Amino acid sequence: QVQLVESGGGSVQAGGSLRLSCAASGRTFSGYRMGWFRQAPGKEREFVAVIMWSRGSTYYADSVKGRFTISRDNAKNTVYLQMNSLKPEDTAVYYCAAQSGAGLGVADFGSWGQGTQVTVST
Repeated sequence: QVQLVESGGGSVQAGGSLRLSCAASGRTFSGYRMGWFRQAPGKEREFVAVIMWSRGSTYYADSVKGRFTISRDNAKNTVYLQMNSLKPEDTAVYYCAAQSGAGLGVADFGSWGQGTQVTVST
């Protein structure tokens, strides 16, 4: 059973940085895709970034491209989301997710963490 635990959220001023971590356990993640999603109040959960665990290939939503970086540490079974040049519109609960298949939709990911709050103020 896959378990995902996020950490690293908090409050920051616009232009600042945060690094989120997602500790993964419960199986070997070779062949899996690990993603970050976010959900702002009153909005649907949306895709942010994904990384292929084995190859390290990455893909980003246009809204975060050039500002956010997803990475993983195989030895620690941890996925990271480095967020730079944060904007107030980045305020949301950020979720880590895992999938063994394909697709970038919420329904394509079968395992989820509990989420961590990121608040960006002006």
